[in-house]
Amino acid sequence: MTAPPPPLPYGFAKQHGVLLLELAGHARVGLREGAPPAALIEVRRVLGRPLQVESMAGSVFDRRLSEVYADADLGGSGQVDALDPNGNLDALVEDIPATADLLESQDDAPVIRLINGLIAEGVRLGASDVHVEPFEAALRVRFRVDGVMREAVALPARIAPLVVSRIKVMARLDIAEKRIPQDGRISLSMGTRALDVRVSTLPARGGERVVLRILSKDTGTLTLDELGMPGDVHDALRAALRQPNGIVLVTGPTGSGKTTTLYAGLAALNDGAGNILTVEDPVEYAIDGIGQTQVNAKVGMTFAAGLRAILRQDPDVVMVGEIRDAETAQIAVQASLTGHLVLSTVHTNDAVGAITRLRDMGVEPFLLASTVRLILAQRLLRRLCRNCRAPRDAEPGDAAVMGAGWTGILHRAVGCAQCNHTGYAGRVGVYEAVTVDDRLRRLIGANADEEALSTAAFEHAPRLDAAARSRIARGDTTVEEALRVTRQAHGGHAEV
Repeated sequence: MTAPPPPLPYGFAKQHGVLLLELAGHARVGLREGAPPAALIEVRRVLGRPLQVESMAGSVFDRRLSEVYADADLGGSGQVDALDPNGNLDALVEDIPATADLLESQDDAPVIRLINGLIAEGVRLGASDVHVEPFEAALRVRFRVDGVMREAVALPARIAPLVVSRIKVMARLDIAEKRIPQDGRISLSMGTRALDVRVSTLPARGGERVVLRILSKDTGTLTLDELGMPGDVHDALRAALRQPNGIVLVTGPTGSGKTTTLYAGLAALNDGAGNILTVEDPVEYAIDGIGQTQVNAKVGMTFAAGLRAILRQDPDVVMVGEIRDAETAQIAVQASLTGHLVLSTVHTNDAVGAITRLRDMGVEPFLLASTVRLILAQRLLRRLCRNCRAPRDAEPGDAAVMGAGWTGILHRAVGCAQCNHTGYAGRVGVYEAVTVDDRLRRLIGANADEEALSTAAFEHAPRLDAAARSRIARGDTTVEEALRVTRQAHGGHAEV
């Protein structure tokens, strides 16, 4: 439930350790342990009613402080109306603190409050990205939530230069350069929650488009047990990670959770007994105990250059963010042959397709046969909201997905306040795993085609379509959602 806008200023609440929890006949307030009770006198004067005081531990107070003020309404329209169309952001102070609190902004300029409000609203909704898109008629802001875009607010087109320029100042980009793309980052906090916002600008016909990718530093990496993999896939991945050398690949389209899976694998290996190094673009989450290097193409720090360098750092496990060219592929193969365990991703639609992709990059089939240990393909499906999902009987059209003999109960998305009336809340993964055994190794070495490889790989293992059907049957997602994701993966084919 969204909290009403709190009447106590955030700065006052944070500084004095007092938080308004409920405003009814009396005022129920939380007082942080160790905070001076003298602040209650001022709260009593401002609210004009008796106080019911609850003592709160410091960690509990900080968490509630973030929740109450983060849920305040976006209030974009009032802020937009207050903007000066002739305002000049070039004169803003360039020396912005390394971390600025999103919520403590009541005295800042309206455009800053608007940007902070957009990011805060994106965090509240669980958005991975905030898209700021200028057009001739309006400035449109959209959020990507659970992999799907939704419009947040449409603003007057006249404020687009102000918003974009201010974001570029916050990300320490060149506000005078509007002809080329730029990338930067902003470190923010929302209460006690640390955020890392990646900023990307792109010149377009209506002005510069901006995408803000929101990463929460406090979220941490998931463990392999938390990914929700089926038992056989989980066991296959664990077995591959126990190998002293070889290549483990995770495949899928952009946004399918490949990096999350790799991070979970690294966390499982991070026991202090080995040297784990990564080269990524970008480093999304910092992991204690692992050496992480970021790609920087501007200075020649490519995946291939980074991989070549970290192999001279005596690693036991190497993670390459993506194998996207022949040079990186060749170095990864050589690294696995010389006793390293290499983890990486490849952009292919299915697991077997990774073999074809690496062969197309020029890797010899006999080298692939001797180095690749496991290929994992995955997708993310939106999970049905448990509060409002509704059962439905199977219809004739469902047979194409569930099979002609399916007679069970399916579910449909309804929508409620808890899921922002989308019918979905969160996402769930579906996986297929190809373990390279002796039979498959001989086929790869003989340069067999993709159909022959698939037949051998999935003779006793489920494909992605079976994993999707299992999730549908369990009521985790819908037929429509499975078809949506599968169409994206298979170039428009309606098969699951």
